[in-house]
Amino acid sequence: MSEDSKNTTSRAHGAEARRLQAERKRKLAKLIKRLVLGVVAVLVVAGIVISFLPKPIIVDIASVTRGDMRVTVDEDGKTEAKNRYVLSAPLSGNMNRIRFRAGDEVAEGEPILRIVPAIAPLLDKRAKANGEARLAAAKAGMQLAGAEVARATAGLEQSQREADRIAALVKTGVASQSDVETADFLVKSRTEELRAARFSAKVRKQDEASARAALGLLGGESQAEEGLDIVAPVSGKVLRVLREDQEGLVAAGAPLVEIADLSALEITVDILTADAVHIRPGAKTRIVRWGGAGDLVGHVRRVEPSAFTRISALGVEEQRVFVIIDIDSPKDQWESLGDGFRVEVEISIWEGSDVLTAPASSAFRHEGKWAVYQVVDGVAKLTHVDIGHRNDLRVEILAGLSDGAEVVAYPSDRVVDGVEVATE
Repeated sequence: MSEDSKNTTSRAHGAEARRLQAERKRKLAKLIKRLVLGVVAVLVVAGIVISFLPKPIIVDIASVTRGDMRVTVDEDGKTEAKNRYVLSAPLSGNMNRIRFRAGDEVAEGEPILRIVPAIAPLLDKRAKANGEARLAAAKAGMQLAGAEVARATAGLEQSQREADRIAALVKTGVASQSDVETADFLVKSRTEELRAARFSAKVRKQDEASARAALGLLGGESQAEEGLDIVAPVSGKVLRVLREDQEGLVAAGAPLVEIADLSALEITVDILTADAVHIRPGAKTRIVRWGGAGDLVGHVRRVEPSAFTRISALGVEEQRVFVIIDIDSPKDQWESLGDGFRVEVEISIWEGSDVLTAPASSAFRHEGKWAVYQVVDGVAKLTHVDIGHRNDLRVEILAGLSDGAEVVAYPSDRVVDGVEVATE
């Protein structure tokens, strides 16, 4: 074969090879394009399918746990001085200006003001008869106060002996800790009764002295211009001056100054009768948000037996009853409290330890029973439970759930039995 023929054949083979290669490239490009379109189509279909699948509902999940639980009645209260006394004019006359102001300290027997009779006492027979009657009443009051002091002293001694006896029995296992707390409560109550009785005795004694002095003036035992000094019957603080910056004529029996012993405060709380039936004398109480540092502790001294009607802020008629609370915390922790101060109290009506509890918000009524949505493997399951005590945060679980179980804390209308749930 000639050289030209060889060259021609070689060129023909090269062109054919290039053509075949180009053809393969076109087929490969078409295949890749089809694959890409197929993948895109699959992804689009999968997205559409996924978008129509049900999604888990986002919820808050809480655990059922064991621990201490306390049920309380929470209300606003007001402090009041246990022992207060209003000084009044024992006879008509001219009084001088009172130099004391609210908040001033006064000592027992310290002169507060002076009254000079405005008329000739010897000529006023009616005033003299009234003075004699007032003196007789004051003497009777002194006798009554003395009897109250004796009774309160005997009661305190008896309750102290009982407390000592129960303390000894606890060591032998005959008495319980509850008996000790009851005995201690009685000792505290009798101590406060004795303190109040002694205060009353001092007041009665001062009433008798004022009545005797007034009668002496009316009987002419001293000169009218000497007048009558009105002194503080007890040591304490001036709460109010009822005739502030005033002097002149005053009628017999007119209130002048109010004095109280602020070292002995009590708290008065008005509570719904539906809650009051669960409160017992001696119940532990915590005083919170009273303005000072930390919380104060106290106990219920008395639940008054007679209720009253009050209209709430929403216009609802409510039946309420007064509950009286004593402060047990040391005086130096609440010495800034005064008479009529607002406080918030939490009265304990039940306490328990190692109690199985769940969030109070998780429990709801279903077909006349209590139920929760228990979370099992990401699915909410309607579970009926038996509940006991409850407060604002937790509810006692008696049956239906075990320790460590998970429940939907705030079930909405979207949460139903069998729906998938998840947390954010």
